[in-house]
Amino acid sequence: MPLDALCLSGIVHELNTTLAGARVDKIYQPGRDEVILALRTQGAGNVRLLLSANPAHPRLHLTALPLENPEKPPMFCMLLRKHMSGARLLEIVQPPLERVAALRFEALNELGDRVERRLVLEAISHKTNLILLDGEGRILDCIRHTGADISDKLTTNECASAPRILQPGMFYRLPPSIDKENPLAASREKLETLLSAAPQEAQADKWLQDTFGGLSPLLCRELAHRAGGDTSARLNALGPEGRSRLLGCLEELQSIVRENRYIPVSLSIDGRPRDFTFLPVGQYEGAAQIKVWPAFSPLLDDFFEQRERQDRIKQRGQDLIKSVINARDRTTRKIANQEKELAATKDRDRLRQLGDILTSNFHRMEKGMARLRAADFYDPEGKEIEIRLDPLLTPQQNAAKYYKNYNRAKKAEEMLTVQLEKGRHELDYLNSVLESISLAEGERDLAEIRQELADTGYLRRPGKVRDRGKRVSSKPMEFMSTTGLRISVGKNNSQNDLLTCKLAGKGDIWFHTQKIHGSHVILWTSGGQPDLQSLNEAAVLAAWFSQARDSSKVPVDYTPVRYVKKPGGARPGMVIYTTCETAQVTPDGELAKRLRVK
Repeated sequence: MPLDALCLSGIVHELNTTLAGARVDKIYQPGRDEVILALRTQGAGNVRLLLSANPAHPRLHLTALPLENPEKPPMFCMLLRKHMSGARLLEIVQPPLERVAALRFEALNELGDRVERRLVLEAISHKTNLILLDGEGRILDCIRHTGADISDKLTTNECASAPRILQPGMFYRLPPSIDKENPLAASREKLETLLSAAPQEAQADKWLQDTFGGLSPLLCRELAHRAGGDTSARLNALGPEGRSRLLGCLEELQSIVRENRYIPVSLSIDGRPRDFTFLPVGQYEGAAQIKVWPAFSPLLDDFFEQRERQDRIKQRGQDLIKSVINARDRTTRKIANQEKELAATKDRDRLRQLGDILTSNFHRMEKGMARLRAADFYDPEGKEIEIRLDPLLTPQQNAAKYYKNYNRAKKAEEMLTVQLEKGRHELDYLNSVLESISLAEGERDLAEIRQELADTGYLRRPGKVRDRGKRVSSKPMEFMSTTGLRISVGKNNSQNDLLTCKLAGKGDIWFHTQKIHGSHVILWTSGGQPDLQSLNEAAVLAAWFSQARDSSKVPVDYTPVRYVKKPGGARPGMVIYTTCETAQVTPDGELAKRLRVK
């Protein structure tokens, strides 16, 4: 959902309380639309403030997620470092009912003078932007430049009425406001007047959304549900009591915002994040899982983590995903054709039998015959059959042809069986690569997968000479069990091979989902006997980082590393094991977050 103005006001209040007087230590730009300010605070220690101008879900909040930074910082990041390194955050300001947050900083310029800098986040869907302003309100730069085609054609007097121009050197103006009532400023009499003038056939939630600014669809439905017991209740069906309850809900909303009594709440359906707001939600009546959070920042971190990661991977690895899917589909078609050919070889014994029948009937055959009717001595009843002949061949040549086709089918079965086994191994490998792409956490992980696919011949090697010998390596995910044992999880096939075949000791425990693509998981025992809780947690991690993460009672095999072998010539990540035990576990994403070592 887009971040509505009232939710943003709760976030701004929370951040002002936590970050007052914080100093900018470092500045990063992990993505095109994301900026992270590493801040040093007096009470909260070192924190990281995320400002996201992603059009799909813009926001700002403190984050604890490990976001990977590019090797070379973008130009906008360099500009922020120039103007804001060491700056002190004065306050975060939100214009009334606007999805805009302006961070005011006190910084030092090149001469050492104290100057004001403002970093403005416009969290408006499809028009998001992050803009750096000087003390006079002039734009130093922004993530998205707009209005370049008309900026040179305007006179000074025309600028005030012209469309907004966001270009370096121009004065900043707020986005145009929507012509709606302010629900926080309206008195009881004003609210009654608006409700009396409303179309009586209108749905209460639609009327609220069309009349007042700053209210999200979720919030409007919740107010309608509280007033009439139904999210689709119409105004004429509320009655005097329902209309009075609706006015009371609006007044309670005003009180919550004025007194900063926000309650961060997230909603999930079937375990998937659906929405969030700042007050308890009752409209779903048990159909959704409601979770109350201590603050907005951890809520937003959790809500957008999976969605942001998947979007980032799709954006950066689209060419990689396409190449692997094409190779997988090509392999699938090849296997299907080979299976048809193999099925056709199953009747090859009949070809030998027909050759035998022809051989025993040479005395009845002559060159030029197209068919031969003869008794089938392989049939228990001895019925007659008709055998097709080639008129251009002699009887002996016709019999030899059937024997030749029999031997050809026998040889084809042997070769197709081998080819099918190779094809199925190749299909398993490509599916494991797709699973690895979904686990990638940044560009370095994707580069390592590209490198692996180039090594296995699915992608071309880099054309530039300086990149051909350059090897990329990233680190596996690290976890710590509740009892203090280290657990490592590979994010791709190269890391799986590294963990299982090189780093792990023979006494460490190896985990993998049974006949399901997933990560190799190593429980490091340090030569001791692992406890049952650590074994169970490692198995849960193996189930979570697999294709079965949305299932329950997932079988996970585990065994000491000494029993895990990599066959010669096997694809990356492919191993065999000779003995194991199996645990039935349910994947748990919350456990993975709790045990993750940052």
